[in-house]
Amino acid sequence: MSYEYDLHLFEATGIELEYMIVDRETLSVRPIADELLRAVGGGYEIEVDHGATAWSNELALHVIETKTNGPVPSLDDSTNHFQADIRRINALLEEHDARLMPGGMHPWMDPDKELSIWPHENDIIYRTFDRIFDCRGHGWANLQSMHINLPFGNDDEFGRLHAAIRLILPLLPAIAASSPFADGEASGFFDTRMEVYRRNARRVPSVSGQIIPERVFTREAYERDLLGRIYDDLRELDPNGTLHHEWVNSRGAIARFDRGAIEIRVIDLQECPMADIAIAQLVIASVEALVAERFTSYGSQTEWGEENLAAIFKEAIRAGDETVVRDTNYLRMLGFPEPAANGQEVWQHLLEITGEPSEELETFMKVFLSEGCLARRIAKRVGKVSDGALRSVYAELCEGLENGRILES
Repeated sequence: MSYEYDLHLFEATGIELEYMIVDRETLSVRPIADELLRAVGGGYEIEVDHGATAWSNELALHVIETKTNGPVPSLDDSTNHFQADIRRINALLEEHDARLMPGGMHPWMDPDKELSIWPHENDIIYRTFDRIFDCRGHGWANLQSMHINLPFGNDDEFGRLHAAIRLILPLLPAIAASSPFADGEASGFFDTRMEVYRRNARRVPSVSGQIIPERVFTREAYERDLLGRIYDDLRELDPNGTLHHEWVNSRGAIARFDRGAIEIRVIDLQECPMADIAIAQLVIASVEALVAERFTSYGSQTEWGEENLAAIFKEAIRAGDETVVRDTNYLRMLGFPEPAANGQEVWQHLLEITGEPSEELETFMKVFLSEGCLARRIAKRVGKVSDGALRSVYAELCEGLENGRILES
C-alpha cells in the first residue's frame, strides 16, 4: 500500500494534556467542562480554538483537555502556552468555584456515582461506549494522561516508528506514574490509571489487547490484523458501526492513519506542564535514537512480541521508578550495558545518550533521579492515608499546577 503524508519522522509533535475539573474547596470532581467550553466558544462544541492551543472534552464531563493546535515543529514554547492555558482556565472556573487538578487519577472519586458523560456534540459515540463497556468504572471515568503524537510520512516510516515506540512503552510508567491512590486509599500500584485502563474493555478484549501493540509494521497489516479484528469483534454489539474507527483501538500507542501519526497514550499526567513537556522531550529523543538504529537494527526491534514487553510494562505499572528490569536482551535494545537495572537507571542512561537536555528536562530529571516518579513523591507526602492527608497534598498539587511548580517530597 503506497501513501505519503506531508510530515515525516520527527518533523513535528502534537501534545495533549487532560485535567480534572474539581471544586475549589472540597476538590471533588465537577462535571462542567461543557460550560467552560461554552464560555470560550459560545456554544457546546466539543473543541474550541484558543490560538496556539485548542481546548476540548472527551467522554467524562469533569475532564478538560488542552492541546497543541495541530502539530508543532518544536516543543520549545509549549510549556509557556500550556501554563498560560492553566491560568486562563482556572480564571474562567472561578465563577463556578472550581479549579483544575493535575495527576493521572482523582484519588477519591466514586465513578459509579459521579461520572457524567458529555451530552452534546458526538454524544452518540460516548453513549455507544457506555452501552457496550459501562463507562462508570475508573478505567473510563477517572483517568488523565498526556498524549504524544509523532508523525510518519509513509509506510516505511510508520513501521520504524511503531517498532521503536513499542520498545519504549513498557518503561513509560517508570518515569511518568502519578496515580498511587484510588477510592481514597493506596491501590498497591504507582500507575493505577494504567492498571484500570488495561482492563476497561474486557467485554471485547481485542479493543485494548495487552496494551503493547502487536507486531504489525505496515498499514495493510495493521488495518487487516489489528483493526480488522477489533471491528469484527464489535460488530454484533455495534451493528451500526458507530465505533468502527481507528480511535476505538485502546492500545498504549495507536496508529492514526487519518492524520499520519502514532499517538502514545500511556503517560500519566504530571503536576505541571513543565514536567509533562520534559517527559515528552525525553521520550521523543529516545524513540528517535531507536529509529536511527543507534543500539540495534530495525529488524531486531520488530522481533519483540507483545507478551515479553507486556511483562515489563505490568511491573512498571506496579513499581514505577523502582521497577527492576532483568531482561538483558531488552536492556541491550536500549543500549544499556548492564544485565539488570531499575527504572531510574534506564531513564538516566537514555537521558545521557540522547543529547543536551533542555532546562526543563534537566530540572525534571534532577527531581526524578533523586526522589522518584510523581506517584512516589505524592505517596511520601501523604504518608498515612486519610481524607485530610489526601486533600492537603492534592490541594498543594492544584496550587503547584497554577504556579508551574514541580512537587518535591
